[in-house]
Amino acid sequence: MSTGEALRKSAGLLERSEIAMVGSNDQDGYPNIKAMFKIEAEGINNIWFSTNTSSKRVSQFRSDPRACVYFYDHERFSGLLLVGDIEVVTDSACKQRLWRQGWEAYYPQGVTDPEYCALQFAARWGNYYHGLQNVSFDL
Repeated sequence: MSTGEALRKSAGLLERSEIAMVGSNDQDGYPNIKAMFKIEAEGINNIWFSTNTSSKRVSQFRSDPRACVYFYDHERFSGLLLVGDIEVVTDSACKQRLWRQGWEAYYPQGVTDPEYCALQFAARWGNYYHGLQNVSFDL
């Protein structure tokens, strides 16, 4: 599989996926994995998630922004690993843009709730897997 084909298939997998496994590093440097809803993506380079400001994950990303994100399609047995950095975003305009109806259940004060923040993942490189083939690429 060519790099171009892997990038095209990676974009398709990311577009189909609602949930990603997001990896952070704890205070001792050990990896932690958590399933998170993908809110939005700009290509495969820039992916947005939301979470609670007081969460363990936010604390970990503020200490160490290095992260990985993994998308998996069990029907096609394909996967996409992306490695990069996550920034905790509390900017009002960004939070408003990403806000989804129904989130009041998690953030009672709405979009201005101090517990609501966004995570912006910026990928540096990736690896697409399908059909016993791995293709790594820089972004």
